[in-house]
Amino acid sequence: MALKPTIYKSRIALSDVNRNYYDTLNLTIARHPSETLERMMVRIMAYCINAEENLVFTKGISSPEEPDIWEQTLDGNIALWIDVGEPAVDRIKKASHLAQQVRVYCFNTKADVWWRQNESAFKALKVSAFQFQWEEIKSLAALVERTMDLSVTITGDSAYVASKLGECEVNWTTLQST
Repeated sequence: MALKPTIYKSRIALSDVNRNYYDTLNLTIARHPSETLERMMVRIMAYCINAEENLVFTKGISSPEEPDIWEQTLDGNIALWIDVGEPAVDRIKKASHLAQQVRVYCFNTKADVWWRQNESAFKALKVSAFQFQWEEIKSLAALVERTMDLSVTITGDSAYVASKLGECEVNWTTLQST
């Protein structure tokens, strides 16, 4: 029998100073049995950084043909495709043909190597790529609870995250911007 995803609920008071976007997000996140807490929290951070009315989590790892997060237009086209991790260039190339915008958020200890190996291929694609720092993502994962109340303030290329378990700052580097 297959293992079922673990459900997490998060209420996020989001203040994105960069975009002048302020909202309270009520997110339900299904964490696949093979997904780490760190990866799940990167998905939440990517969601916060790109928060819009029609942005949604997909089936993610459970559905390899879909991104982790996307925004679809009313006519079913993909406005924004967001992948988390270190995806294959072919996957991102395909995504760049399907979506108006593609963003990748890498975060692992191997992200530097992944980027060096794939940078030239990504330069040929209309894709934005960002890298979180692994140590900061581990600090972010330490704030996880099954039901979380988070405050996320985004300014510049960093987010300040606070919860009743503590607080941390998560910074990212732009590897490529379109």
